[in-house]
Amino acid sequence: MLANRSILLGVTGGIAAYKAVELLRLLKKDGADVTVVMTENAKRFVGPATFQALSARPVADDLWGWRPGMPIEHLALAHDADLAIVAPATANVLAKMAAGIADDLLGTMLLAVTAPVLVAPAMNTQMLLHPATQANLATLAARGVHIVPSESGALAAEAAGHGRLAAVETILSRARALLLAPRDLAGRRLLITAGPTREPLDPVRFVSNRSSGKMGLALAAAARNRGAQVTLVAGPIALPGPAGVELVAVVTAEQMREAVLQRLDEADALVMAAAVADYRPISACTEKIKKAGRGRLVMEMEPTPDILAEIGARRGRQVLVGFAAETGDPTAAAQRKLVEKNVDLLVANDVTLPGAGFDTDTNQVELFSRDGRRIAVPLTTKALVAERILDEVAALLARRDGR
Repeated sequence: MLANRSILLGVTGGIAAYKAVELLRLLKKDGADVTVVMTENAKRFVGPATFQALSARPVADDLWGWRPGMPIEHLALAHDADLAIVAPATANVLAKMAAGIADDLLGTMLLAVTAPVLVAPAMNTQMLLHPATQANLATLAARGVHIVPSESGALAAEAAGHGRLAAVETILSRARALLLAPRDLAGRRLLITAGPTREPLDPVRFVSNRSSGKMGLALAAAARNRGAQVTLVAGPIALPGPAGVELVAVVTAEQMREAVLQRLDEADALVMAAAVADYRPISACTEKIKKAGRGRLVMEMEPTPDILAEIGARRGRQVLVGFAAETGDPTAAAQRKLVEKNVDLLVANDVTLPGAGFDTDTNQVELFSRDGRRIAVPLTTKALVAERILDEVAALLARRDGR
């Protein structure tokens, strides 16, 4: 519950502005004190009276409404906020935020706020995919702005596409995670792996898998929010690493192995969420393989290093978490890996289930513990799955230290 938390809700000029009304209702129902800050364009879609009635507070929309003897509004709003949410966040507002433009009340307030900022983009598919918008999102993420990714679905003037505002329940969950995150990992060092590895066939081709790294990124961000010092060893991923997290970029399984082993002794816990390629060519070609007619290409492969098993055999008092991405019921594989890899917690999922496979923003997993417990985590956002995994990590660390 967000009882007595002060939240600024920035509403900008997109058709999804009407969904901000429902978000406001959910925030109020959760106990938050919400002040709505509207842009002029937002008022073309939803009137301020609607937000004022639901929030029981005047809507802030005028940079020049300050009067002598009164607090300067954008500074007062920024000072008192526990969290600022911008939903929907249009391409225009994202660009202004990235450039630091403060030509209205919302922009000025966002420059002054020191609380966490959460943005939920919503726009036409092509606008979202435009390199400028993607660059602005990357810039904001690198500065520590928290982003709730857009979803696919029906859009204005389009049958369907990507760019739809995330479900208001998802935005509420992210707000809760930011404001209510425990600090039970303060003083701990966590080493997390994420993404795929690539094993070269020749200078232009490689063997890999469909991992996007989103689960590992969610774990790194959640661990940071809970007070941990986090190092993220990531294979080739398109998304930026979370702000405040040390990012070590690698490509191959061997490079990931070396990066993890170099940092093993410093870690209190290792969460091995990367999808490491299982095989690599015994000898990669130094020149591009040419297509000779229509004949078959036969290439001999060898196993890549089993990083999880090696860490399980070499670790000392570190807590170790492994992952098992399976097709079909993962129970047997999870229970076997739990013992064979000498891990404390095994996170297993069936990647063929809708919403639980690679490159999604959601996941559905089951946690297998060395003490025989099985914890089912139903389909939810990867951010919330990360929190549930870290609940177990924090408990294992506390038990290890006799706390």
